[in-house]
Amino acid sequence: MRYTFAIGDIHGCIDPLHSMIDRISTYASEGTVVFLGDYIDRGPDSRRVLDRLIAGPSDPWRWICLKGNHEDMMVAAYADSDNRAAWLGNGGVETEISFGGRVLPQHLQWAADRLFMHVDRHRIFVHAGVDTAFPLAQQSEHDLLWIRFPPGRSEEYWGKHLVHGHTPSLSNPVTTGNRTNIDSGCVFGGKLSCAVFNDDVAGGPIDFIEVKA
Repeated sequence: MRYTFAIGDIHGCIDPLHSMIDRISTYASEGTVVFLGDYIDRGPDSRRVLDRLIAGPSDPWRWICLKGNHEDMMVAAYADSDNRAAWLGNGGVETEISFGGRVLPQHLQWAADRLFMHVDRHRIFVHAGVDTAFPLAQQSEHDLLWIRFPPGRSEEYWGKHLVHGHTPSLSNPVTTGNRTNIDSGCVFGGKLSCAVFNDDVAGGPIDFIEVKA
């Protein structure tokens, strides 16, 4: 059996991230880990979180780090000063403090290079969500990074299960029909959550791993 592990919003919380990586490594000897974005802002250790993700996994693990709206805001803030206030007001101040003043170019480039979506045989992984009014290949970057679902809403996602973060709740992780939200508000005093999927079986998670902040 092969597994995919999807980890929700980290927001500069390095200790839960370290604990989650350890928990996953005891759960299985190999597999894919999909990080759903929002690695930075609000929490105290954004630089250390980015450094750990950039360092990557040990063999034979595979890591896929998607872009969240906070990474997108950070990159935009450094590309155009007109975007700076919006980012700083959404937790960018804490990120710059963690870097001692300014985010380094290599970290900005890494954030800019992240994919918006990962799709495998049975599932769609994305930071915020999708708009089913449009084909999967025609999703807008804004929706992938910013869309929110009304509570209890689920649709048909092109025959796949949708996995996302972005909308925090202390009651997450929650699976609603064909959709699982794993942003459990780690930076707000909640948990860092991970959904576990069997790569060979369609549908929602077979398990959750949760780490206290």
